[in-house]
Amino acid sequence: MIRFEILLPLFYNDGRAVEPEKFVATDDELVRHFDATATDTVIVHGKWMYQSTLYSDKLIRVRVDVNDDPGNRELMRGIKEILKSRFEQVDIWITAHEIEII
Repeated sequence: MIRFEILLPLFYNDGRAVEPEKFVATDDELVRHFDATATDTVIVHGKWMYQSTLYSDKLIRVRVDVNDDPGNRELMRGIKEILKSRFEQVDIWITAHEIEII
């Protein structure tokens, strides 16, 4: 099994709050494709540099656990592109971790 962890920004880079419906749409889409999600209520704080500009983010973490197969990885890559557009981001950080369900 593999766990995808997706960091979604609570604010756009210009400081506007991301509309709640974008999180609902994202969760609905992930459940439609992967059957389940888990979202942390803890805010993740992050900083990153892009073209000499320092950005400071407040993010939430969404987890998706699925079979580790090329189809799921490719689907997540496609969803990443949708999320970059939806959340008006240069990039959306998605990591993949091998997990074992006990």
